[in-house]
Amino acid sequence: MTPAARSGYNAAMTVSHVRASKFLSRVLRHQARAYGLQPDEAGFVPLAELAAVVARAHWAAPEAAEALIRAVVAASQPQRYEIQGDRIRATYGHSTRGMPAVRYPPAEPPAQLFHGTTPAALPAIRRHGLRAMRRQYVHLSTTPERALTVGGRRAAAPVLLTVQAQAAHAAGVIFYAPEPQHFLAAALPPEFLLFPEAPADPPTALE
Repeated sequence: MTPAARSGYNAAMTVSHVRASKFLSRVLRHQARAYGLQPDEAGFVPLAELAAVVARAHWAAPEAAEALIRAVVAASQPQRYEIQGDRIRATYGHSTRGMPAVRYPPAEPPAQLFHGTTPAALPAIRRHGLRAMRRQYVHLSTTPERALTVGGRRAAAPVLLTVQAQAAHAAGVIFYAPEPQHFLAAALPPEFLLFPEAPADPPTALE
């Protein structure tokens, strides 16, 4: 497995592309204003201004910065970034601090979605459901494999939760789909979550 694939990136991405993608993620998801960028309500910033930030960060010479950004966008799977005309945004993952609220059009979810989390988070999730915490939305994956990959960034043995997405949607939970492998929601009550079965207690030895 390539270093890119182990990090949850497209295996075809080069090491330089992965490094650049992580930098773009930091800027577009978390620190746009700190770098002098002003995202609009959909999270877009001018591509030329982002290219200037990339150039100053020494990821590429000024004349090559935009080409590097476009190469990263084209190679990213799942689609972490989106270019529309002369604007670019991160498709998901925005922080609540230092970033404007990012808006998406509502989308109808499939019957089930999936979320990978840490074992330590399970008690709180059982009580309160999934909450966005420091992000603007709860992130949900369309496959168990992708959810476990995402959860594996925070835990060596992530726990897989199944989201009864259609039932939640029918009850009024609004979903968004910024890219084909991801759905977002502001929060999900625990009644729409299927938890893994707790391991059985070992048999007690007879005295």
